[in-house]
Amino acid sequence: MIVYNPMDGEAITSSIKSMPRHCFLMTKLGRPIPEQVNVIGDAITSICSQCGFTVIDASTQITGRDFLLKIWKKIAATPLAVGVFHEDIPQKTQSNIYYELGIAQALGKETIIVKSPNIEMPSDFTRTEYIEFDINFSVNFSKYLDELNNQAEHYELMADQLENNPMLSIDYLKRAFLITGNDQLRNKARKLLKEPGLSSRAKTSVEQLTASF
Repeated sequence: MIVYNPMDGEAITSSIKSMPRHCFLMTKLGRPIPEQVNVIGDAITSICSQCGFTVIDASTQITGRDFLLKIWKKIAATPLAVGVFHEDIPQKTQSNIYYELGIAQALGKETIIVKSPNIEMPSDFTRTEYIEFDINFSVNFSKYLDELNNQAEHYELMADQLENNPMLSIDYLKRAFLITGNDQLRNKARKLLKEPGLSSRAKTSVEQLTASF
């Protein structure tokens, strides 16, 4: 996949370090944080930990550089993005979360919305499956995380069936690797790079960058 810098629109020609088994959490970060929003975030973090996922957000790393680019790279590095929506989150912050969800979906990430029962979603999301933060949240969110393993199997199967399209096959292997952390998927991608016409490609080529996960 060719990915572009959100700041200048130019293609990214350096690799982004992969963060398999990580979840990028999109929520209210600046103080004051509504109490119930904290409760939702803590619940997501706890369940992710139980399922072997590490939760990070935009405040996890301090780079001293552009904030949007940092968020973009974190989303690109992880397999999963979770957006939290609650009526006590300011509209401006909700707009940022919607934007970040769009980035995640455009980059082929697994995305899920966690919402309070009372908040209404925009019309563009009326067909999007979400998880409500209610008495069934722990069960439903755990089911969702478990389902990601099936999605990873699907991506690996697609990669195997696309052996004549190594670029797309490598991208599917990367998506499966980010979900599972299985190093065998990395090895399969590197093997594809040895195909005729690919092994001699420049280190900054799309093929080499995609396979450098």
